[in-house]
Amino acid sequence: MRRAASLAVVVIGGAVLALSPGLGLANARSRAHVCSGTPSNPGVLAGQYGSGVVVNGSCVVNNGPAHVVGPLTLKSGAVLIAAFGMKGSKLSVTGDVTVQKGATMLLGCNTTSFACVDDPNQSAPTLTSPGSVTGNVTEKAPLGVIIHSSTIGGSIKETGGGGGMNCSPTGPFAAFQSPVFSDYEDNTITGGITISHVTSCWLGVIRNHIGKSLRLTSNSMADPDAIEIEKNVIARNLACFNNKQHVWDSADTGPGLYPRAIGRNTVHHYRLGQCLTAGPLTPDGVPAGGPF
Repeated sequence: MRRAASLAVVVIGGAVLALSPGLGLANARSRAHVCSGTPSNPGVLAGQYGSGVVVNGSCVVNNGPAHVVGPLTLKSGAVLIAAFGMKGSKLSVTGDVTVQKGATMLLGCNTTSFACVDDPNQSAPTLTSPGSVTGNVTEKAPLGVIIHSSTIGGSIKETGGGGGMNCSPTGPFAAFQSPVFSDYEDNTITGGITISHVTSCWLGVIRNHIGKSLRLTSNSMADPDAIEIEKNVIARNLACFNNKQHVWDSADTGPGLYPRAIGRNTVHHYRLGQCLTAGPLTPDGVPAGGPF
């Protein structure tokens, strides 16, 4: 699934660059700014918004930096893509982010694990766009949330949602021919990450610095390579309970599920449940040995 996720970025780039965005201008208002549009003509966030932002429909950050002061809310079914690198197109939020039912958010991109959608060289990317949120990111049954190379001042909590127990492209993911997934990579989170009751194709939590605990509970993924939890530095506990399939601390290195390369996590307090010991790296099912 790691290769599928990378391929999805390439296709996202083609799809989003084909859009014809309408300009969304920042201005001082007592009410939250509404960024709205369609997949073929999305709204654009650029500049500073002093009373929060509400996203309805499709919205992008691709015309320079955008700074939201106050809450950022993605309404049900909305799409926000803030993973462009040209013109310094990064998104920063002073406040909390809420992703409502069926909504999709892409925040941040880099040169190693998730290329910016407008990078002209997807195979050897050069652009970056670090996202920033001072508060919490709360996801209430979203379709999918993908956060890379971002700083989160609070915690991340994803509860419910996903594309269902399948790997069929759904909603905005269908535009770039990708299965639905949620993914958190290369981030710094002051608080913790909690992911529970998500039913989707794939889920990754990789190379994050987490200031509190990482907890995954009762998630169901259709891809046998999910759930991947690798190379995180976790200040407190790593706890995994009642997830419906194997939880991996390794990544596939070939066309199949095996062989795998271990991505052991650094956990400063306790490993619990399904994330206690390292899993198998070869088809014989023999555990790799040592901690998860």
